[in-house]
Amino acid sequence: MTTEIYRDAWGIPHLRASSALELARAQGRNAATDRAWQIEVERHRVQGTTAAFLGAEAVVWDRFARQSRLEDTARRCHAALDADTAAWVGAYVEGVNDGLAEGAGNAPEFAATGLEPGRWEPWVPLGIWIATHILFAGFPTKLWREEVARRLGDDLITLFATDGPGTSGSNGWLVAGGRTETGAPLIAGDPHRFIEDPGVYQQIHLVCPDVDVVGLAVPGVPGLAHFGHTGSVAWAITNAMSDYQDLYRERLRRTGDGIEAEGPDGWGPATHHRETIEVAGGDPVTVEVIETGRGPVIAGDAPAADGNGTASEAISLRYPPRVTAALGFEAIPALLRARTVGDVDRALDRWAEPVNVVHAADTEGGLLHRVAGRVPVRHEDNRLRVVPAWEHGHDWQGWHETPRAEVGDIAVMANARGIATPLGVEFAPPHRADRIAALLRESKSWTAPGMAAVHTDTRLASATPLLELVAALDEDGLSPGASELRTRLLGWDRRMEAGSSDAALFAAVRSAVVRRLAAHPELEPLSGPFGYPEVFLPWLYLPAKIGYALETLLTTRLLPGIDRAALVRAAVDEVAEAGGPETTWGERHRLAPWQALPAPDGEEWPGLSGDHDCVLATSSVPGVTDLSARGPSARYVWDLARREDSLWVVPLGARGIPGDAHHRDQLPLWLRGEFVPVVTDFDLLTPEHRTEERHDH
Repeated sequence: MTTEIYRDAWGIPHLRASSALELARAQGRNAATDRAWQIEVERHRVQGTTAAFLGAEAVVWDRFARQSRLEDTARRCHAALDADTAAWVGAYVEGVNDGLAEGAGNAPEFAATGLEPGRWEPWVPLGIWIATHILFAGFPTKLWREEVARRLGDDLITLFATDGPGTSGSNGWLVAGGRTETGAPLIAGDPHRFIEDPGVYQQIHLVCPDVDVVGLAVPGVPGLAHFGHTGSVAWAITNAMSDYQDLYRERLRRTGDGIEAEGPDGWGPATHHRETIEVAGGDPVTVEVIETGRGPVIAGDAPAADGNGTASEAISLRYPPRVTAALGFEAIPALLRARTVGDVDRALDRWAEPVNVVHAADTEGGLLHRVAGRVPVRHEDNRLRVVPAWEHGHDWQGWHETPRAEVGDIAVMANARGIATPLGVEFAPPHRADRIAALLRESKSWTAPGMAAVHTDTRLASATPLLELVAALDEDGLSPGASELRTRLLGWDRRMEAGSSDAALFAAVRSAVVRRLAAHPELEPLSGPFGYPEVFLPWLYLPAKIGYALETLLTTRLLPGIDRAALVRAAVDEVAEAGGPETTWGERHRLAPWQALPAPDGEEWPGLSGDHDCVLATSSVPGVTDLSARGPSARYVWDLARREDSLWVVPLGARGIPGDAHHRDQLPLWLRGEFVPVVTDFDLLTPEHRTEERHDH
């Protein structure tokens, strides 16, 4: 068996092997040598053991991982794989284990934390996939809606409906050949996730006798599930914003050594055991893990051990992989071998988690726009809020048909209402999708490099309601400073450019409005506390919820007690009296990536253009922070005329090794909206390693 490893000028790995299993093994080994710290942190996240080397702050996640049964679910999903897929995943894991010692030796984080690299078991890649996507559908939003209904009334339950800070979205678009310079389709976009160091996506090229694909891999997971180009067909996804996870209010009681939960047919046994979370520099934490017939208990109180059967209330989570032991991993090897849109379509019929909107195009003229994944059919209340486990009518009744649509000259997916509308409750505002479509219709000769103008567009359409209220202010009643501020805002071009001081001024007024709304008596009841686990706080923090729902809150008739005009006037006065921010947007709106182990002395990251509702979705949290922790975690343009004309870039670089030449070398290009070329000709690459050996399978 032969395996060859090459690199291009940006350190991107190109792996060539004599069989599919050897290729999977090579991909696993590369993940271990290039991203050892990153993938070992992810393995520990699945197992709920990160606090053992990251300290007390990590207990919040570890507790959730234990209680939601991430590891056990991954084991179940792995046990249910067909033999060929299991062997493929197993080969990847063998490669990881082959390379971890070398990778850990190059990663200073191991020595800094005292962490020793572990040995992976075959189920770990599936666990990483589950842990990465368990919060993708935003089920904690149901906790928020429950509190809105309880504290403000049922008629306001969806008042804050919008894409929020805890969710993940993306832009994606397909341009048919009639609008391209070559006459062949282009697929482009950018997944929006928390920006991490190292990055959540790895550029890679995988080749064996029946596979030749470039794309974006998730380190720790074999193959390319979400973004790929095989030369004759390319595909990409965005989050469909579908609702496929349910929360149940449980009644629990202890009976001797057991625990019972009340279901629709009365009391029945629940499984339970205790686990211990080791904490670096602190005392161990004991967690009681309980699972009812609906699913694992993730919030609430365990029943008291008072011996008299006193019931307590808790909340359980029902999510498809836990129910079906299926993620859809069988689709990934088929995607790697795909040659046509039909191949991609058939592969994705087996997809389960997460639920995505898909674009695909091939060199034969095939186009695809569909949803892929499993969404349960159940009562409408399940989709909106926490439902009582003891009532009939809240069970799952099969699976929704996944919608699909014909593709005209363009197709856009940006988490807004559209093809996936029947499957979801809350979607992103339409601004990104509408703006992308408008930009694409401006030309009939698009090229791959030209797509940068779409990726980096900074027009903020969601500014309109606030600016209309500013325009309506009686200028005679304003101070000279407030009047000048009003004039500047009304003359602003509504672009969130890093060098714009007017954009910074708008953001300051917007934040002041958010803070004043959060303090208003009509909304103040939602300031908490709620008593839910800390892991859910991003979905439960009132200023953040207001910041992302600001358009609705400034225009709805459901809050008659709020005088928006007076509130905006007060915000303008506040910013004017403070002298306005004498800074640019980029000085305030800086990149703030997540790092499992931040630099000891901190570091100053660069300023950014864009904002949450711009196509360039470098999200701030209005009213909370102008820093950006979430944004384009990669950009890609797949060219179906010639794969070699495709383009891609990631926020930092190809390797996750601090100090490596390719750790952050793509950051300047990412900031400028530029790309790295996709290279597929091995004659243009630099050989790094070649092995010839035989493995017993």
